Amino acid sequence: MDDKFWFLKQCSLFEKLTSSEIEEVESRSRMRKFAKGSVIYLPSDHSESVLLLISGRIKLYHLTPDGKQALLALIDPGELFGELAILEGGTREEFAEAMEASQVVAIPRSVIHELMETHADVSLGVTRLLGLRRRRVERRLKSLLFRSNRERLVHLLVELLEKYGQREPDGVRIAIRLSHQDLANIIGSTRETVTVLLGELGYDRLLIIKKRKIYVPDPARLANSIGLSEPSIPEKFNGH
Repeated sequence: MDDKFWFLKQCSLFEKLTSSEIEEVESRSRMRKFAKGSVIYLPSDHSESVLLLISGRIKLYHLTPDGKQALLALIDPGELFGELAILEGGTREEFAEAMEASQVVAIPRSVIHELMETHADVSLGVTRLLGLRRRRVERRLKSLLFRSNRERLVHLLVELLEKYGQREPDGVRIAIRLSHQDLANIIGSTRETVTVLLGELGYDRLLIIKKRKIYVPDPARLANSIGLSEPSIPEKFNGH
């Protein structure tokens, strides 16, 4: 089995496949490398395959009428994206861009369809994936429509704590590097506003910024400040 596709076996969608089935998926898939800042696909591209991130990090986003990015999701190794290709062909609906040097495996839609027909767990996994992504987009839209800039930023920080939180002596560190502009893109604001809000949250002792890293001394207090429950911090984080 080709070592360059080893991460297929680590993807939860394929974890119950036999070795021969994994080999079949491998033989019909292709891997590509993308430099930081490279566009993986555009909204006008044909959606003929589902993509699996092997290494690096990908951001999915729309462009607003005034040319600003509206970030939809961050994709980490082991996650699938471009999953709407499973439902139908047509064209992509968003931009996918490499935030850092990344490796991606493209799995043809036909392969996923065949697996869904023969494996109930694959079919269920695809259904869960589509539902999860839909809920994420719906939460993002509700946040943009009904919350203030500060509330949207705190809500995002709580989300990041749950996915990237790493416990350290100064509190829980958000172990992902996002610029003020990245944060602004996600919450639909401006870099200047995010900078001011981070300063306010620091003044209120809800977070600490040291060497461009964000620490949250008390995640429950941060979440409760906008009526959210205490976030669940992962035991370990294997990102970078």
